Amino acid sequence: MEVIYSLIPGMMFFGLIFLAVLIWAVKKGQYEDMEGNANRILMDDDEEMMGLASDGKKSEADNPESKPNMR
Repeated sequence: MEVIYSLIPGMMFFGLIFLAVLIWAVKKGQYEDMEGNANRILMDDDEEMMGLASDGKKSEADNPESKPNMR
């Protein structure tokens, strides 16, 4: 029974810390855009990262024949 006298204040302390962190996160804008990252992953922008033009062909910058020899 004596252990409950230390557990209750401890849990109240952790509850107050949790509440403070939650308030801090809301003020910093952590919950502003809940849909943005979920929709951003569906956008098809990986062609630029792979060096492909919008029509699916390799761009001139990635063509080895167009680059001068660096010997």
